[in-house]
Amino acid sequence: MQPTLSPEERDILLKLAREALEAAARGRRLPPLDLSALPERLRRPGASFVTLTEKGMLRGCIGALEAHMPLAEDVRQHAAAAALYDYRFFPVQPDELQHIRVEVSVLSEPRPLNYEKPEELPGLLRAGIDGVILVRGDRRATFLPQVWQKVPEPERFLAQLCEKAGLSPEAWRGGDVQVYTYQVEHFQEPEEDAQAAAAT
Repeated sequence: MQPTLSPEERDILLKLAREALEAAARGRRLPPLDLSALPERLRRPGASFVTLTEKGMLRGCIGALEAHMPLAEDVRQHAAAAALYDYRFFPVQPDELQHIRVEVSVLSEPRPLNYEKPEELPGLLRAGIDGVILVRGDRRATFLPQVWQKVPEPERFLAQLCEKAGLSPEAWRGGDVQVYTYQVEHFQEPEEDAQAAAAT
């Protein structure tokens, strides 16, 4: 992982994500981002996922596994996309905003996980630490490390990741999948701050 973000940098990213969420839900365009006003770390290329929850339930999650733009802009774009374009959900509506909390995950660079036999794979994954990318052919899916909280068993974690990629749950046992791991620094709005932000 890169060095930890400062509290100020975290607050800036959460504010930018909230502003992008609000704009998307209200049908407004995002204003241009003044990168020169931001800390240097947020101007550097970075990859992030933005997760939206509503009353504790997932409401949208979209991100990138590789850095293609400044981290601050990456967070803004994915906050808006999570509100509007997560295919699992209807677009976020303005009257939901006060109930939605924003979580930002900043990713490290994914690295290939080397193993010789498929049965070794579950033991190589670090529950609660590793995000996992599974690739076979043109199918690819990822789970953030936070998913371990709901799926703590490595075999079941891999099975559900295969299903997310549109594969058989046993596909990871076939020996023809590529696996990458990464770590995240994640942080979210306090519940009271989310409600206050949406009310303004």
